Amino acid sequence: MNLQGTQITWLGHGTFMMRSPGGKTLLLDPWTYNNPACPANMKQVGKLDSILITHGHGDHIGDAITLAKEGQPAHVVGAVELAGWLESKGVENTLGFNKGGTIDLDGVKVTMVHADHTCGIADGDTIVYGGEAAGYVLWMENGFTIYFAGDTNVFSDMAIIGDLYQPQLAILPIGDFYTMGPREAAYAAKLLRVPAIIPAHYATFPILTGTPGALRDALNLQGLAQVEVIEMSPGQTIG
Repeated sequence: MNLQGTQITWLGHGTFMMRSPGGKTLLLDPWTYNNPACPANMKQVGKLDSILITHGHGDHIGDAITLAKEGQPAHVVGAVELAGWLESKGVENTLGFNKGGTIDLDGVKVTMVHADHTCGIADGDTIVYGGEAAGYVLWMENGFTIYFAGDTNVFSDMAIIGDLYQPQLAILPIGDFYTMGPREAAYAAKLLRVPAIIPAHYATFPILTGTPGALRDALNLQGLAQVEVIEMSPGQTIG
């Protein structure tokens, strides 16, 4: 697929780095140091323009405090409650907003959308409410549009995401157990009417049994053989 100047790096599990056509570096769901799927030479991510967090589970927010201090981003983005918790931990430049809202991260526009998942932040021995889990639609400076689902099951309002935002690429979890598996992800592709998928959130642990091959099979059963499955390896960059 032609990513129209956007570069995407999979850091393993649900963590991605994106470099926009305008040169902005965005880290989505910051979990590198403690992420067993992240290559050792990529755990330190360097300077960042923005960090975006879909929800407060440890495998998505676990290294947010450290990476925000190291990367010095201009924006650390999440739900209002999640951003407030990060601020209480000393993270600077937090930006809390909510579903349906759109923000401009110095040229890259981001809309928060729904996700069907739980959310709780482990803070010592306490679970803190971090707002609802969410996904993001990202518009790069040249209009290229990506739907980053975060952790979610398929839900019928993905059809609304397809109608309103018309994403050209979707990053969808396929691991099963904690998120949707390949069968549900294929149905999500049907609702979104998206031409290409990057599968995520699989193979990190044995319990995450979904595979890109199973996703292709499920797409075929949905009559969606034309949907491109972009299978990446942790550490790989495309675009």
